Amino acid sequence: MMNSLTYRDAGVDIDAGDELVERIKPHARSTNRSGSMGGLGGFGALFDLKAAGFTDPVLISSTDGVGTKLRLAIDAGSHATVGIDLVAMCVNDLVVQGGEPLFFLDYFATGKLEVEQAATVVAGIAEGCRQAGCALVGGETAEMPGMYHKGDYDLAGFSVGAAERSNLLPKEDVGPGDVLIGLGASGVHSNGFSLVRRIVETTGLGWDAPCPFEPGKKLGEALLAPTKIYVKSVLALHRAGLLKAAAHITGGGLPGNLPRVLPKGVDAEIDAANWTLPPVFPWLAKAGGVVAEEFLRVFNCGIGMVCVVSADKVEEAKALLQEAGETVFVIGKLVEGKGEESEAHIATPAGWPL
Repeated sequence: MMNSLTYRDAGVDIDAGDELVERIKPHARSTNRSGSMGGLGGFGALFDLKAAGFTDPVLISSTDGVGTKLRLAIDAGSHATVGIDLVAMCVNDLVVQGGEPLFFLDYFATGKLEVEQAATVVAGIAEGCRQAGCALVGGETAEMPGMYHKGDYDLAGFSVGAAERSNLLPKEDVGPGDVLIGLGASGVHSNGFSLVRRIVETTGLGWDAPCPFEPGKKLGEALLAPTKIYVKSVLALHRAGLLKAAAHITGGGLPGNLPRVLPKGVDAEIDAANWTLPPVFPWLAKAGGVVAEEFLRVFNCGIGMVCVVSADKVEEAKALLQEAGETVFVIGKLVEGKGEESEAHIATPAGWPL
C-alpha cells in the first residue's frame, strides 16, 4: 500500500506558517494608528477613513520591492533592515503626491519557511511602518518548494495613503523661479544594486570585509543602510503650506524623477556642487570607473527627495525640514523649458563624483 503523503512531505509546513503569524502579531499591533480596525488573521484588512480624520479623501496607492539589494541581504545573512527599505520605497512615493500613508501589506515568498529569518524581515517592515506612521494591516507568506534556492526569499510591498482632494500634489502654480531643496540620502537606498554588486565583485571584496568608505563597519553592513523614510518631514512641510511639489529620487536618479512632477515647459537647473556626496558614492565611482552621466542615471547621488518651494519661502522651509531631522541642501531652481518635455539639467564639477 502506498505511504500516505502530507503537505509537509511536499515541502510546505503549515505549523511553521502559524508560528510566524504568532511571532509577527506584536509587531503589527505596534503600528496601529487612527483608522485601524481589527488585526492580523482576517481574510481582508479594514480601515476607517473617517476615523483617520479625512472628510473628502482621495486614495493613493503604491507597490514596490527592494530590487537586488535583497540578494546582498541574503548573501550577507543580514535581514533586519530590508523591511524598512520595502516600506520606504512605497510610502516615499505616496507622500510626494500629498498622501499620508495609512496602511501597508507585505508579500514574503520563500522555498522553505525559516521562521526566524521571516520574523526578522517582518520586524523591519513594522519598524518602517512606525517611521512612516502607517499601520501594518496584513500580508501574505508563501512557502513554495522548488521555486527558490535554500535560504532565498522575495519581498513585495503595497501601501495605501490618502489626501484631501483639495490638497493633492503637485500644485498648479509650480513654475520658473521656484527653488529646489534636496533632502540628504542615507546611502544608496534601494536602487542601482545590480551595478553595486557588479562593482564589488570586481574589487574582490567580500560582504564581511572591512568597509573601505565607512571605518568600523563591514562592507555589506554599510551598503545595507536602509532607505530613508521622508514621510513625516515632507508632510510637515506640506501641512505648513510651503510645499509645491516633491519627487522621490529612485531608479533613474535626478534626471529621471524630478521632471515627473514638473509642468510642461518648465525645466530644472541643478548644480551638483551644492551638496555633499555620502562617502559610498565616490568609492563606487572610483572602484567601478563609472562616469558622471551614468552615475546620475543610476543612483540618487546623495539626494533622496527633492522639494519644490517658492523662492520667498526657502529659509522657512529649510528651518522646518532641519527641525524635522533632515539634512537640507538648496540644489537648484526651476527655469523656462528648452523643449516640450520637462528636463533636469545637472552641472557637475570637474572630476565629480570622485
